Amino acid sequence: MTAVSKVAIAGAGVAGLAAAIQLAKAGVEVDVFEAKPELSALGSGITLQGNALRVFDALGAWDDIRAAGYPFVGLNLRAPGPGAPVVAALPDAKPGGPDYPSTMGMPRPALARILLEHAERAGANVRFGAKVTWLVQDDDEVEVFVDGRPAGVYDLVIGADGLNSQVRELIGIDTKPEPTGMGIWRSFVSRPAEVESTELYYGGPVYIAGYTPTGDDTMYAFLVEKAQDRFGVGDEEATRIMLEESRAYDGPWNSIRADLEAGAHANYTWFTKHLVEEPWNRGRVVLIGDAAHSCPPTIAQGAAQGLEDALVLTELLTQHDSLDDDLWTSFHERRLPRAKAVVDASVQLGQWQIDGDRDADVGGLQFRIAQLMAQPV
Repeated sequence: MTAVSKVAIAGAGVAGLAAAIQLAKAGVEVDVFEAKPELSALGSGITLQGNALRVFDALGAWDDIRAAGYPFVGLNLRAPGPGAPVVAALPDAKPGGPDYPSTMGMPRPALARILLEHAERAGANVRFGAKVTWLVQDDDEVEVFVDGRPAGVYDLVIGADGLNSQVRELIGIDTKPEPTGMGIWRSFVSRPAEVESTELYYGGPVYIAGYTPTGDDTMYAFLVEKAQDRFGVGDEEATRIMLEESRAYDGPWNSIRADLEAGAHANYTWFTKHLVEEPWNRGRVVLIGDAAHSCPPTIAQGAAQGLEDALVLTELLTQHDSLDDDLWTSFHERRLPRAKAVVDASVQLGQWQIDGDRDADVGGLQFRIAQLMAQPV
């Protein structure tokens, strides 16, 4: 017996689809409402740490994701300037444990497609162009309104609708993402054969320049700069800015610039931070993923934390007989400290860059988080 028999999920991102897969596999009736008109994913690529891969295995999606991505070990640090020499090769850490690669890069659209296929195969009903606009709940149920019209009555609503969560607002939580002072340019480009893992360049005109392989022939490149108002910039100007800011970086960046000059698209976002304090639920409505917490991608744990939220929540929902205080206490005890540790560490790593703190223990902090993530959630 499960604590719920019918669940609505707002948002068809990584966390929402992971929750849909697990609940549908357990025989729960699941409706996913996604405001976007079709499956899409902003950005070009995604870095997935081992603890994310461990969740994909629990979902039954690991084989498909492994085939679509590029697993690798280690992290190289390069210096800006001629030749871009490797100045450090950091040792492998396996935050998912010994059974999984330490890290994997893959195209975001491929990840979204695989998770959607698994959710629908498990029996979840996914509706696009359907925004949750109102909720009415009592002690026993929640009525969901989509685009202003009644859409159904549910035992539970999961708000997995991202940074600017409508569900978060509807249940009266006023915590919102705040800019951290950094912005990032990203572009999806071809992968030179010499790039076999993530490589980061510190120094030069931006805080961080880097790239991550996402496939045999692809990778995504990024430049992290001081946050600026870049959101009205057109495609050609975006490419020009990324080209100019990358000229201090040699090595594989020469191939990246060739792709940008040939028309590779550049996109821009700001880094944000927020953490909803306990509880993440209001009655029979609960937040997970970016709706509950966000952080800069300085340790690439954003997606992993949303996946862990979904895994823990669905495990509790399928093991308990009722949606009671014990369930919510267990959920928050297992998720809030871990998510907070990731948010705090990710923000600290970025702040050290902003402050120019050359004595900061970057490697030590990254290692401590990797060790924490290696412990099963």
